[in-house]
Amino acid sequence: MDLNLKNHRVLITGGASGIGLATARQFAEEGAHLVLWDVSSKVSEVAAEFKNAGVEAEAFIVDLVDLEQVTLATQSATKMDQPLHHVVHCAAIGSGKFGFPFTNLKPSDWKKTLDINIMGMVNVAHCLAPVLSAKQYGSFVFLASVAGQIGSQTDPPYSASKAANINFAQCMAKDLAKHNVRVNTVCPGMVQTPLNRSVWQAWFEQTPEPEQLSYEDWTHIKIQSIVPLGRWQTSEDIASMIVFLSSDRAKEVTGQTINVDGGFVMHW
Repeated sequence: MDLNLKNHRVLITGGASGIGLATARQFAEEGAHLVLWDVSSKVSEVAAEFKNAGVEAEAFIVDLVDLEQVTLATQSATKMDQPLHHVVHCAAIGSGKFGFPFTNLKPSDWKKTLDINIMGMVNVAHCLAPVLSAKQYGSFVFLASVAGQIGSQTDPPYSASKAANINFAQCMAKDLAKHNVRVNTVCPGMVQTPLNRSVWQAWFEQTPEPEQLSYEDWTHIKIQSIVPLGRWQTSEDIASMIVFLSSDRAKEVTGQTINVDGGFVMHW
């Protein structure tokens, strides 16, 4: 399907790996130009690979919690006479703790996750919304999680931050609609990412040895018990929805939370 994204310029946070990188690849297949932000220096290597493949790509190393860095990166990404059409925000972390029950955690275990996952999104929104609004065209897609809808007990700080992402995206959608800028959220289910594996690792380290399971066994049991389709979702599955929502094929879709989760979460 041609989504008419050729020559559109797309900014992707967390673009050096995981779902962010998968999203960049799918936008590139549509002929889009890429602006990749990541806290890792790997983002420069990723951009170079895209350039070698004939894709227009720029890389910026950005700590999204630092508003000054986000502001400067925004200025650099928009200083040339090139419009920015879409923003995809994928950058996030888990707490690295197994929070079931939540009293396993200390209040101090929450701060870094909330700073990156909530204030990182806030900084991106404040810096880039005016850019898209001035053009009276564009879209934001924020990557959240089904954990933000069901109160996942495995990592309460992550779960709470993803709920905040969903809620703030809806606020943004209402505010930016008059500027013809759409805002949606995509919620992955079970995806094999470093973040997913870190949840298992935290569980494994606090579980008595006789009850410990390998990552493969642990996730197999979990998927079979909670995912009706009974299989992993892939980074590419999530990226496909993100790219579609960014396109004019979804021009009447805003303020929505779309689950790509194999049926994990079903709402009335």
